Amino acid sequence: MPTARFAALAGGAVPTGVISLAEPRTHALADVLAPSRSPIVLLDRPTHHGNVGAVVRAAAAADAAAVLTTGPHNPWHRSSLRGSAGLHYALPVMRIDDLPHMTDRPLVALDPDGAPLKPGSVPGDAILLFGSERRGLDERWRRRAERTFCLPMRPGVSSLNLATSVAAVLYRWRIDRD
Repeated sequence: MPTARFAALAGGAVPTGVISLAEPRTHALADVLAPSRSPIVLLDRPTHHGNVGAVVRAAAAADAAAVLTTGPHNPWHRSSLRGSAGLHYALPVMRIDDLPHMTDRPLVALDPDGAPLKPGSVPGDAILLFGSERRGLDERWRRRAERTFCLPMRPGVSSLNLATSVAAVLYRWRIDRD
């Protein structure tokens, strides 16, 4: 492949000299929201593609039903795919504008003002709402949430990385499920 074409497709330096071209999978939101024993992760306006990829990787490992994002960033961006180690193909991953106001799944927000996450806190059919790295969860999601939890942390530690937070909540759910 000509060097210029490779560079254009790669979007930057590639130390290995190897790239892969992938077509995003498409899913109908109604199918993704169908009842399931596994939670859905919704990232509200994430700003870092690498974090989105790391969330997809953690969600796939924990057997989540899907990863949804809101906001302008494409969850299938090459940096997200790289961060997920290709696990975008293990579960539905898609950007949405909003959720239907009526869904059979409970909305569970993760927010610093929530009750501490404890065993049994995460319903298996939940849509888990996580805010962006900088701004946190938008007020519209907080108002819609049926429950709000926080990850208990040592005083003086203000937050965790988005992917770390998602992984902690999903593994709390997995421990309870298993």
